[in-house]
Amino acid sequence: MNEDKLTRGFSMARGSIQQRSPGTWSIRIELPPDPGTNRRRQKRVTVRGTKREAEVELANLLHQLNTGSLINPGKITLGDFLNSWLRDYVETQVMVTTQQGYRTIIEKHLIPNLGSIPLAKLQPSHLQAYYAKALVDGHRLQKRGLSPLTLLHHHRCLSGALNHAVKWGFVSRNVALAVDPPRATHKEMHPLDWDGALRLLEASKESIYYPVIHLAVFSGLRRSEILGLRWRDLSIERSVVTVMQALHVLPGGKVIFQEPKTERSRRTVTLSESAILVLKGHRERTESARAALGMPISEDTLVFTNPDGGPILPNTLTHAFRRITSRAGLDIRFHGL
Repeated sequence: MNEDKLTRGFSMARGSIQQRSPGTWSIRIELPPDPGTNRRRQKRVTVRGTKREAEVELANLLHQLNTGSLINPGKITLGDFLNSWLRDYVETQVMVTTQQGYRTIIEKHLIPNLGSIPLAKLQPSHLQAYYAKALVDGHRLQKRGLSPLTLLHHHRCLSGALNHAVKWGFVSRNVALAVDPPRATHKEMHPLDWDGALRLLEASKESIYYPVIHLAVFSGLRRSEILGLRWRDLSIERSVVTVMQALHVLPGGKVIFQEPKTERSRRTVTLSESAILVLKGHRERTESARAALGMPISEDTLVFTNPDGGPILPNTLTHAFRRITSRAGLDIRFHGL
């Protein structure tokens, strides 16, 4: 191939070099068509130096293209990518409650603070600076900083998204892996001992939530699992309860029921004799109350409801539990039962 052709437009497989001015070369690479529109895509790179240096750069780019490591993110920003990640991955692959958590983190924190940065130019220093600033004034409405644990959740969400950016070919590395997120400190929780359990049950005895708390103490079920129990999930004859769904509340107040995330979470728990006695009494009182309202119990009726038959909301139970533990002089959360 002669010198004139190299200067005018040296063509190789899916790539070419063209001299723009003395010492400046323009490289053009043909990329695979856009998977959504099938439109032609190109990548252009400017090289300043000799023709030989431009040829070497073209060869390197073609090698990256052939091995799948050539990145062409274009002008996409981190915010653009996070929105597409929510739409294309999170909404189709992740449980609804987890979706809401990711969406809140991304829309209220990550996009306002980092969203305008081009995805290809995102650096570990951007993330480190964001975490440092958010620790001081990340909660703008309350004019205070976010906790290290909250920012750790932000870091995990962003790192998960960037893992997909690498997998989908937008960037060549996950910069979050080079960042040290804030170190969360966990408050030491003391397990409820037998004396504490007796004090808790005594303090809640006159509460409508006594059967819920009693079951939590003697079964170890999570709050969402207990509130999602139906009578079909409970066998008083066999003294067992089977976890088949959990109750959650989405932002906006919508109540949903979700199956357990894993086979391990979908389990059968043997109940103590005292738990069965409490549940028997609870069923009798519930049947009487609902019969007076013309709402008989069915196998799909929730075991624990409000007096009007509606589901007990998790936060309602949590607030009631705090009042009860305060009266009992106990420092424990519902999740610590």
